Amino acid sequence: MNLPPGLSYDKQLVEEANGGSENEWVQYDKVKQYTNAFVIIDDQKVLLGFKKRGFGMGLWNGFGGKVDPGETPAQAAVRELEEEAGITASLKQCGTLFFVVEGVDTAFNISVFSAYEYQGTVTETDEMRPEWFSIQHSLLPPRNPLTTIDHGGKPQELPPVPLDKMWADDEFWMPLMFARRYFVGRADFGADNKMRRWWFGATPA
Repeated sequence: MNLPPGLSYDKQLVEEANGGSENEWVQYDKVKQYTNAFVIIDDQKVLLGFKKRGFGMGLWNGFGGKVDPGETPAQAAVRELEEEAGITASLKQCGTLFFVVEGVDTAFNISVFSAYEYQGTVTETDEMRPEWFSIQHSLLPPRNPLTTIDHGGKPQELPPVPLDKMWADDEFWMPLMFARRYFVGRADFGADNKMRRWWFGATPA
C-alpha cells in the first residue's frame, strides 16, 4: 500500500477513509514531533480538554504538545497529560497522525496515545479545561448482540463527544482508536483550517 508522504508503517493496513484526491499533497520542509493522549474508561467515556489558549484555542482535543529535546514521544505524552490535566496514566501509542497546513513550512508528526485507567484527580489548568464525554454509538465498533460481556451502565448524564467543536479529521480516526486498532493518517489543511486532502488507514479489525 502506498502511504501519503510523511507516513510510514511496516505492517498490514486497511484503508479506512480518503478524500480530496483532486488536490496535491501540500509540500513541507521540516517536521516537528508532537503528542496527543486520551484516557478512555470502560469503552464508554473519554477525557477531552478544551484548549483555552494557543494553537487550537476554542477546540476540544486530547492532551499533548511538543516533544522536547532529549525526550521520547512516550515521555512527552506522560508529561503533557500531567501538566494539562493533573493526572498520570500508563499510556500506549495507538496511532500516528501527520498534519500539514498550507502556508506553513513545518509539518506536525503526532504520536497518539491512549490509556484505560489513570491515577490522580482531573484538574483544570491554565491551558486546558478537562471534561468527560460519553462515546456515542456512532464512534464505537459494532458489538455482537449475543455477547455476554457486561459493559456496565451507560453514562447518559455525560454529553457526547463534541465532533463539531473538534478538528475536522477527528471523526475519521477516533473510531479506530476506540476500536483499539492501530491507525495512521495524514490530513492537509488550507489556510482557512478546512481539510483539503486526507487519508486514514488502520490495522485489520
